[in-house]
Amino acid sequence: MAFADDLVLLSDSWEGMCFNIKILETFCEHTGLRTQGEKCHGFYIKPTKDAYTINDCPAWQIGRTPLNMIDPGSSEKYLGTQIDPWTGFADPKLPEKLESLRRDFYTARYPQGPGRLLQSLAVLQALEDGLKKADADPSVKAVMICGENGKFSAGADIRGFSSPKRHGVALGPIVSLIESSEKPVVAAIEGVALGGGLEVALGCHYRVAHAKARMGLPEVTIGLLPGAEGTQRLPRLIGVPAALDMITTGKHIPATEALKLGLVDEIVEENTIEAAIRLANKVIGQPLEPCRLSLKPVPKLPNMEAFLREALVKVKRQARGCLAPELCVQAVRAATERPFAEGVRRGRGPFGFSLLNDPGFHRYKTLQREDMNHTSKFTFLFPSLQNLFSMCALLVFQSPPLFILEIQRKCYCQEINFLFIVFDSISLSSLGLGTMGRGIVTSLVKANIPVVALEQDLEYLNKGRKAVMLLLEREAMKMEGGAQTLDFHNPARLQFTVDFDLLCDVDLVIEAVFENMVLKKEIFHKLSKICKPGALLCTNTSALNIDEIASATNRPQQVIGTHFFSPAHVMRLLEIIYGRHTSPTAIATAMQLAKALKKVGVVVGNCFGFVGNRMMFPYVQQAVFLLEEGSRPEAVDQVLEDFGFKIGPFRMSDLAGLDVGWRSRKEQGLTGPSLAAGTPARQRHGQRYSPLPDLLCEQGRFGQKTGKGWYQYERAGGRTATPDPWLHDFLSQYRDTHGIQSRFIDQEEILERCLFSLINEGFAILAEGIASGPEHLDVIYINGYGWPKHRGGPMFYASTVGLPRVLAKLQKYSEAHPDVPGLRPNAFLKKLVAVRSPPLKEWMSYLSHQSPKL
Repeated sequence: MAFADDLVLLSDSWEGMCFNIKILETFCEHTGLRTQGEKCHGFYIKPTKDAYTINDCPAWQIGRTPLNMIDPGSSEKYLGTQIDPWTGFADPKLPEKLESLRRDFYTARYPQGPGRLLQSLAVLQALEDGLKKADADPSVKAVMICGENGKFSAGADIRGFSSPKRHGVALGPIVSLIESSEKPVVAAIEGVALGGGLEVALGCHYRVAHAKARMGLPEVTIGLLPGAEGTQRLPRLIGVPAALDMITTGKHIPATEALKLGLVDEIVEENTIEAAIRLANKVIGQPLEPCRLSLKPVPKLPNMEAFLREALVKVKRQARGCLAPELCVQAVRAATERPFAEGVRRGRGPFGFSLLNDPGFHRYKTLQREDMNHTSKFTFLFPSLQNLFSMCALLVFQSPPLFILEIQRKCYCQEINFLFIVFDSISLSSLGLGTMGRGIVTSLVKANIPVVALEQDLEYLNKGRKAVMLLLEREAMKMEGGAQTLDFHNPARLQFTVDFDLLCDVDLVIEAVFENMVLKKEIFHKLSKICKPGALLCTNTSALNIDEIASATNRPQQVIGTHFFSPAHVMRLLEIIYGRHTSPTAIATAMQLAKALKKVGVVVGNCFGFVGNRMMFPYVQQAVFLLEEGSRPEAVDQVLEDFGFKIGPFRMSDLAGLDVGWRSRKEQGLTGPSLAAGTPARQRHGQRYSPLPDLLCEQGRFGQKTGKGWYQYERAGGRTATPDPWLHDFLSQYRDTHGIQSRFIDQEEILERCLFSLINEGFAILAEGIASGPEHLDVIYINGYGWPKHRGGPMFYASTVGLPRVLAKLQKYSEAHPDVPGLRPNAFLKKLVAVRSPPLKEWMSYLSHQSPKL
C-alpha cells in the first residue's frame, strides 16, 4: 500500500481542528481500525507549528495516509459527520449504506467559515458548479444541500456588496438553477437559514429542518430587500400575511412555526441530513412542477387590495422614515399582481437601493447603487455594521485569560494567543438587585452562567428575588424549553444571599448598586479583600471614574467597567470601559462575557459618561434649552421621532426617571445643598445651565414612576404620555421669571441643535482617543440609544449630511449661544473639513495619537 506524507488538513477554527480529529476516529470506526491515543493504524497525528491557514488558525499534520483513500476533489457528509478527503471508499469493510449514499446522491455542501458565506464568489461558483455536475451525472438521482458544522447558511457576507469582483456570479440565478433541476433537491436546514440562505432553501423542492433551526429574511434590518427572489417565492409558499410579517420585520422564526406556516416539509430532533436523504428517496421519480414555487400562484385573500393598503400604512408608521420596509411591501404586492419573472424584476430593483433617497435626505447626493442587472459602484449604507462584522470573531491578546478551564470542544492555545472562555463553567456574582441588577442576573441565567445574587439586607433581597423570578418566568415562556431550559430554580445555578463571604470563590463580580462613588469604593474595597486573587471585578456604571473605583482595591488591573443598558436582559449593548491599569486580559474577558450574553460589546476609554452618555449630555441639554426658548416637550420629541428615534428625549427622560439625573447633578455640585450660595440660576462655571429638570424633581415629578414628569400619565407607573397643561403654564412662568422672550422654533433648528451637538461631542471623543473609530460610536448608538438604523449611526449620518454643513450649522448656533460649549465646533471636525472631508473610514488617520488598548 502506498502512503502520502505530510497531508495537511486545514480548518477555520479550533472547533474545526477537533472536528477533523473526530473525522479520523469516525473513519477508523467505519474501517474497523482502532485508535490508540494519538496513533491509529496507518495514521499518526501530531500538532505542527508550520501548518496554518491564512487566518493563522492551527492545522494538524497527518502522515502516512493511504493514497487509495484520497480523492481531494470530492466531499461527503453523512449523519452530520464530514468525511474529507477520504472518499475513495475502496475498503470492502465500509458499510453498504455509504456506498449507496455516494452512488445515488450528490451532496452540495457549502462552507460556513468566516468570510465564506453566500456572498463569497468562491462559494457561489462552487454551488453552481456542483448543481450542474449533479444534473449532468445520470448516476445521481437526487441532490441534498446542507451547510457545514451544523449551520445551513447565515446568508450573504455584507462585506462583499461593494466588491468590484462581485459581478458575474449572483445568487438569484443560482436559486433559479436549483429550482429548475430535473432531480429533486432537498435542503437539510440546521442552525440558521437566514437571508440568502433561506432563499436557497426556497429554491429547493423540499425542506427538512432541525427542531432548533431558525429561519428569516433579515435584510430589511440593514436597509435592504431580499435580493435573490425571496420576496416572490415566500408569499407563494406561506401566503401574503405571513410572508409580509417575515420580510418587513426581518424576524427569525423557529422551525416549529416554520412547519405550521408550511415553510418546511418536516422537522426532526436529530440527524437532519439522514432525514433529508430519506425524504429524497421517497420523492425520486415524482413530478417536480408542484414543488417549483415560481410556478405556483400566490394564495388569494378575499380582500387582498385592502389588506395590502393597511399593511403599507402600518409599515410606514412603524418604519419611522426607513424606506426598506415600505419597498418590501411593494415587492410583495408585485408578487400578487404580476407573473413571477416580472415580480422578480420589480422586487429586485430596490436591493441595495440608497435609503438616503427619502424626504429626510432630499438635500444630499444620491448614492450610486448596484443592481443585480448592473455593475455600477455600490456605496454601502451601513459602514458601522460592515466594520463590526469585519472584526475578528476571536479576541487575540498576548496575555493568558483569567480562567483557563477544562473546556469541552473549545481549546486555549497559549502559543498563538487565542482566547476562549466557557462561561457555563465559572461562577459569577451580581451585587445589587435594583432595576439594573435584576436585569443583569436575568441575562446571566439566560446564558446558563451560575450566579450568586447578593443584596445588603433581607428586605431588598426578598424584593429582588421576587422580581428576578418573575422576569425569568417570563423569559422561560418565550423559550421552547421553558423553565427547564433556564434551570433557574436550581440553587447550584442561581443563589440569593446577603452574605458577602459567599463571594470568596466566584470568578467574576458585577457590581450594580446605584451611581454613588463613595458607596462603590466601599464595596470594591470589601470585594478586593473577600474575592480570590484571580477574580475580575466589574462595575456597572454609566458615568463614574473607573480609575477612582479601582483605587479602592488591591488589584486595579482586574477592575473594569461593564455598562449595561436598561432593561439589561433586553438591551443588546454592553459598553466595556478600561481604566489606566486595566489589563488586556480583563478587557478580553469582559468582551467574551458580552459574547456569552449575546450582547454587542464595545471597548471604550475612561471619561465622565464614557461614549454613549457623554454624547447624550449635549443632546438632552439642547432639548431642554429649546424648552426655555419657546418650544414644548411634545414638539421636540415629535421632530426626533419623525427622524427615526422610537422615543424623543423627554419621553426617554420620563421613562428612565428624572431623579436619576438629579441625583448625579447633586453629586457634581450643580444643584442641591452643595451648590454655592449666590450661584446664578442659569449658569454653572461660566456656562449656560438650565434648572428646569431640577425644578420638576423638586415638585416630585420623576416621570412615569410618579405619573408626572415632562408629560402626564394615566397613573403612577403608567406608559401613555399626554401633554400636560400644568407643564405648559410652568414653562411660561419660568420664562417670565428669567426674562426669556419666547419665540417660534422650527423643526430644522430642533433637529440640528440636538443632533449636531451630539455629533460634535463624538468628534471630541475620537480626538481624545476614547473610542477607536467612528464606527464604534455608531454601533453604540444603534444598539444602546435607539438611533434609527437606516440613518447609519450619528457619525455616518454626519458624513452623509456633509461635514462642511455640520460645521457651518454649529458655527451659526454657537454664535447665537456663545455660553454653550457643546455648540462650539470641535477642532477635529474643523481639521477634517479643512482636508476636504475624507471618507469616514479614513478619519482616524488624521489623528496622531490613539490609545494602545483600543
